[in-house]
Amino acid sequence: MPLAQPFRLAKQTTCAIDWLPPTIIVGSLFLASVGTAQVPNRTLNPSVLPTNASLTQAEDGYLLGSGDRVRIDFFNVPEYSGEYLVLPNGAVNLPQVGAVPVQGRTLKQAAAAIAARYEPYLTRPLVTIGLLSARPLAIAIAGEINRPGTYNVQAISANADTGVPSVTRLIQLAGGVTQAADVRQVEVRRPRPYNAGADEVIKVDLWELLKAGNLRQDLRLQDGDSIFIPSATSVDLNEAQRLAAATIAAPSDRPMRIAVVGEVNRPGPYILTPDQTNPTNQTNGASSTPLPTNANLKVPTVTRAIQTAGGITQTADIRNVEVRRTTQAGPVQTIKVDFWSLLQAGDLRQDLPLQEGDTIVIPTAPALDNTEATKIAAASFAPDRITVNVVGEVVRSGPVQVPPNTPLNQALLAAGGFNNRAKKGEVTFIRLNQNGTVARRNINVDFAQGISEANNPPMRNNDTIVVRRSGLATVSDTLGSVLSPIGGVFSIINLLGF
Repeated sequence: MPLAQPFRLAKQTTCAIDWLPPTIIVGSLFLASVGTAQVPNRTLNPSVLPTNASLTQAEDGYLLGSGDRVRIDFFNVPEYSGEYLVLPNGAVNLPQVGAVPVQGRTLKQAAAAIAARYEPYLTRPLVTIGLLSARPLAIAIAGEINRPGTYNVQAISANADTGVPSVTRLIQLAGGVTQAADVRQVEVRRPRPYNAGADEVIKVDLWELLKAGNLRQDLRLQDGDSIFIPSATSVDLNEAQRLAAATIAAPSDRPMRIAVVGEVNRPGPYILTPDQTNPTNQTNGASSTPLPTNANLKVPTVTRAIQTAGGITQTADIRNVEVRRTTQAGPVQTIKVDFWSLLQAGDLRQDLPLQEGDTIVIPTAPALDNTEATKIAAASFAPDRITVNVVGEVVRSGPVQVPPNTPLNQALLAAGGFNNRAKKGEVTFIRLNQNGTVARRNINVDFAQGISEANNPPMRNNDTIVVRRSGLATVSDTLGSVLSPIGGVFSIINLLGF
């Protein structure tokens, strides 16, 4: 019989055991009783580990499946030992016993199942299994992720305990989470075996991993798992900076498309490139000084976007800046940012990291204190210079570059002051409003006057000051126009020799 030799080997092994000393036999029986005794369940400390029992069950290890190559060793039976492939039907084809199902089982469970099949042929069969090469795992990911879809993930190594891909690894492969993600409520949906009920849903708190380094939250994945990352109902500024700098966030080496609207000098869409560290508004002369951003962050922030858009205007309400963010689910998140806290207290939390598609809205301030206006004008997200047009009877007529909130009388001095033909007591002030209207009024000039909206208003970009001629200059120009033809006649008479 071809099967007689393995059977005799088993009998020889059994016989060898019969000659063991009594102490070893008793010890073996004691170990066997311990191995078959039921181990009581232990309750995990909720303060250290998650209360979801499914997370503990998920740590059992790698589950075998079709395509895995394993090494199976039978103690003292080398004829059966060797390398085997898990077949498409989820079984391994073994000598003497044929196909043994191992699909969906851990290495320990598969070893126990194989040992059980060999019990009729071997006395106390001892089977060990090692994973030689793992099959690619098909895992899906959706929600607040940059590249949702299905991924075939290869194991990092053949080690069934450490080589299995985890939640964070798949998130990195999928381009990282968006800034709108709720990383506290990540769900892993795991299919159960056929006819075993609905899918198992495992809750994962990745914020616990980021905050406390709880590696238990970095769940090891199995073939067929689906990961869903929901949208956050609100954004915590305390956490936004840390999430943007985490390894599970989107990489910061790609161009980002955003929009800036409202009280900025150049509203519209912009593309922020990674190498654009000190953006400058070439049209309006925005500040080229470094922005007050977090040095640990490479992600563009709100201040950088505002400066790229030419800086804020003098009427901006920096206490109520809004960042509108579209989530993957559809609803728009509205995040309030208070730049006054950034200026007064250096609160870098207000400098929110941006993501692709964000829109920054800067409203108009209903009223602005002159003291606050001066501080805002000196901020890094305000332009260094604005353009004021001074035309008429001044020394240097034309556009002049002045700092924001420069009063009218200083703008006149920047143009060289009045010339000898100017009407020095009054000028005409013209402002083009954003709603398309034109504001025009006459202002009495007093160079000793402090900044005042009524008598010495602060200048805005593209304001115009018109300096008219004095009465004497007007009469002189009129007489010159009248007498000019007569002078021409006398010139002709002189040429004719009369």
